[in-house]
This record gives sequence, C-alpha cells and structure tokens, in this order.
Amino acid sequence: MRVSAKADYALRALIEIAVRTDGTAVSAEQLGKAQQIPHGFLQAILADLRRADVVVSQRGQSGGWRFARKPETVTVADVIRAVDGPLVSVYGLRPEAVEYDDSAQVLQHVWIAARHSLRSVFEQVTIQDLADGKLPQGIAALTADEDAWQPH
Repeated sequence: MRVSAKADYALRALIEIAVRTDGTAVSAEQLGKAQQIPHGFLQAILADLRRADVVVSQRGQSGGWRFARKPETVTVADVIRAVDGPLVSVYGLRPEAVEYDDSAQVLQHVWIAARHSLRSVFEQVTIQDLADGKLPQGIAALTADEDAWQPH
C-alpha cells in the first residue's frame, strides 16, 4: 500500500486540531505551519474533510477549523476514504467489482484479503488515539514484531 501525501497531511492536520484540548478552532495557517503542510494543498484537504463531515469551518476573528464530530469517532480509515477514496482499488474499481478470467480469479481474493487487513488496522485507530500518542493494544502489538520494521 502507498500512503499518499494527501492522506498523511490530512491525518497530521487532524492530530494538530485534536491535541488542542480547549476545542477552539484552528486556522489553516496555524495547521500548515505546525505540520509543514503547503497552504493550498491543506485548503483542498480541509475541503475534502468538510465534505466527509469530519471537520467544520468557523468564520470570524476566532475562526478556523474544528471537528464536526468527536475525534474518538473519526478513524484513520474515515480520513483516507475522505481524501483518497476507497482503501483498496484495482484500476479504479473496488475489489469486489473486479472480474478476472478463470486462471486469475484467485487474484480478486488477494485484493479482498488486503482490504480486510487494512481495515483491521485503519478502522481501529482513531484521531484521538493518535493525538494521545497511544495505539489500541492489538495495533501496538503489531509494531512490536521486529519484522514489521524491516523492508522487504
């Protein structure tokens, strides 16, 4: 899997909003500076997150961006889907929509299994988990395996 810059920036911006415990709105400029995200790119990301009902914008002197719902209900999967679309796609299609000839049909099962595996991580980790610097126990355990850190 390749994590896009858009998804990485979106997650970093949301963590930045979540770590501000007073719940005040954060300007795009503040988010961009804090996480070194290009302003124009960040504006497009925030628009995607607003359309997905993850954030809302607040106008005025104390304006900026804040969560539309609690950060403990927003998962990494929600964010990736909001900015990049489905977690797994094959030629722009969802894995269950891909059709193969007889000898390659099993390949569809590989894509379905990959999506299931990604979901098992991305749908468990919330923005609040990330802001708190703590992963759910099962996810943290996956990172304890030394092989997980090795390039293959």
